Amino acid sequence: MKYTFYVFLCFCFQIAWSQNTKIDSLKNELERHPEKDSVRVYLLNTIAFSNYGVDYKALKKYTDEAYSLAKDIHFIKGEARSLYMLCVYYLSQNNLEKALEAIHNSLELYEEINNTAGISTCYDLIGTISNYQGHYDVSISYYNKAIVLAKNQGHEVNVANYLNNIGSVNSAKGDYDQAIASYNKALKIYERLNVFKETYSTINNIALIYTRQGKYSGALDNFQKCLSYYKKENNKLGIASTLLNIGAVYSYLENHVKAIEYRLESLEVNKELGDEFGMSKTMIGLSNSYVATEDYENAYEMLHEALVISKRINRKTMMHNCYHGLGNLNSKLEKYQDALINFKEALKLSEELGKKRTISKSHIDIGKTYYNLKVYGEAYKHAVKGKEIADQLLVVEIQKDANLLLSKLHEERNDYKQALRSFRVYKEQNDSVFNKKNIEKITQLEYEYKYKEELEAADRRESELSNEVKVVSTNLERSQQNVLVAVIVFLVVALVLSAIIFYLKLRNARARTENIMVEQKLLRSQMSPHFVFNALSVLQGMVLNSESKKSVLYLSKFSKLLRITLENSRDKMVALSQELLAVENYVALQNIESGNAYQFNVDIDASIDTSSFQIPPMLIQPFVENAIEHGFESQSGEKRIAIQIRFETNKLICIITDNGIGVDAQKKTVNEQKKSLATTITAERLEILSKATHVKGSICIEDRKKYDQQGTIVTMVIPYKNKRIV
Repeated sequence: MKYTFYVFLCFCFQIAWSQNTKIDSLKNELERHPEKDSVRVYLLNTIAFSNYGVDYKALKKYTDEAYSLAKDIHFIKGEARSLYMLCVYYLSQNNLEKALEAIHNSLELYEEINNTAGISTCYDLIGTISNYQGHYDVSISYYNKAIVLAKNQGHEVNVANYLNNIGSVNSAKGDYDQAIASYNKALKIYERLNVFKETYSTINNIALIYTRQGKYSGALDNFQKCLSYYKKENNKLGIASTLLNIGAVYSYLENHVKAIEYRLESLEVNKELGDEFGMSKTMIGLSNSYVATEDYENAYEMLHEALVISKRINRKTMMHNCYHGLGNLNSKLEKYQDALINFKEALKLSEELGKKRTISKSHIDIGKTYYNLKVYGEAYKHAVKGKEIADQLLVVEIQKDANLLLSKLHEERNDYKQALRSFRVYKEQNDSVFNKKNIEKITQLEYEYKYKEELEAADRRESELSNEVKVVSTNLERSQQNVLVAVIVFLVVALVLSAIIFYLKLRNARARTENIMVEQKLLRSQMSPHFVFNALSVLQGMVLNSESKKSVLYLSKFSKLLRITLENSRDKMVALSQELLAVENYVALQNIESGNAYQFNVDIDASIDTSSFQIPPMLIQPFVENAIEHGFESQSGEKRIAIQIRFETNKLICIITDNGIGVDAQKKTVNEQKKSLATTITAERLEILSKATHVKGSICIEDRKKYDQQGTIVTMVIPYKNKRIV
């Protein structure tokens, strides 16, 4: 058994040993060189640099020792390098004042000995600190100085590094075109020189811009590449940053469960590093996800802690994000006056930092808050100002919000034509973010990367385990226990490989389930455009026929229905009352068009509180629409549609009846390939939602002739949540 234990230990710890090989090798070299000379200073500084992004306490320890020794032996170059590393440490602790002091002292020493390479790297760090302080023009000027020196020395990698940094400054300013131009110049140099670490850093920066521009597929693709590389290199700083960025992409895609998963993982890595700046960024992101999932207590706790940290380290960008998050939270809680104060603080900080994107976003948020306070004049002013900046930057997400707000404001002014125009632009922009190809691409990319990563990990583990088995088997051939140990080793290998294969299959199944969920969300979002365009065609006909009163009434009902449908489609669960209101508005709209042709009735059991019951949206309306579109085909006389809602034996039952031609007659008149899309989607949704809510859902469609009646009867058992049940 001792040999089996040996194999297991090797399997678990071999990767960890290999990740520290470089540092351990340098430490061994340091032990073999006890002389207090320039070589020892060099080794100490190199070990300190190797701990960057891995262990900041070790970085500080070896830097201090190198600095002390360099001063004692009057080794100016080593002393300057130690001060440079000290600046790096203070930057990791967000102590900008001490970092700036250390790098200026380093620069003086490098200038004293006329060390051009050292001067160049000092210019680089001064540019970085200026960027953190929001002094963007100063930052770019120092980076350009560093580029000139690096080019004169023929240091192409450093030239690319400084171009990369200029790209980050332009990105912070909101000048995305200039930022991408700088990143691409740097990327060409890195790829030509096969410099992998910096290549992935640049890919990460480009992905950040894609995220801000709403190009989520490209962003996620690049972030996943970076995460795989950083995990392979055990770069914890890179891992934490990339996990946070992936969480942000999923947040934009409204997949808040995944956003929380990635952000919590990032927070743990930042805590391990002791990176307060990273912690505050991650807490702000988590608060947004908690707000989206209505976990307001955790959201407030995260924002409050992040704001305390941001003020302590004096990071205005983080302070802005905290105030913005508090504004969103207070808006959700309908504390609009408090939200207005928060958003105005965020706008003030955005203007101080000169960040166009956040200035635009703050104006839109202030406009939304004024709209909720019914101060429509101020709301319109901020909406227009925010939209102008968003249009300049081509930021789709903010443009979309601005157009939706303007649509509502035009409606309040009774300017329905302009309201409809703004809403059409909003709809086009919204569809561009959540179109089918985008969703399928993102799901596919995530699945492929996770699956590939697990396969590679399995291959590595299998190879390592096989090597260990060979070593053990060779040693055991000299003893009399060959047969027994061979059997034990074989069983261990079989068990491990079986576990890996089972785990991969489980991950594969989960990915496919998530893919189905995304596709169902897409199908829900695609159910409304057909009706919208038909309704607009009817409205156009009324206008052309000079039916002004009828067209105004139709447009009013249509806009209400559109608003309800839009709000419902964004949520996984809506109030039963809201769903029924949408159905009633739909039938009312049809009656305006056809002259009150349909008698519509809703009967709800007295025991049901429609405001407390939460159901999946757009379950009932498709069957009412189907009755109107197909149920009364070529039928004259009275046309009746009735909905009955009952609650029996903990089941929420919805019965939809009509006195049309009946479902059997419909099947004879409709091609088999054109079976009801609503029925198919609803059946698939009920199956998935039953698992999510732990309430069994079902659907049954029958012809009423089996009950000696005319028409169709649809019986649905609807998965639900009841707010009053704790």
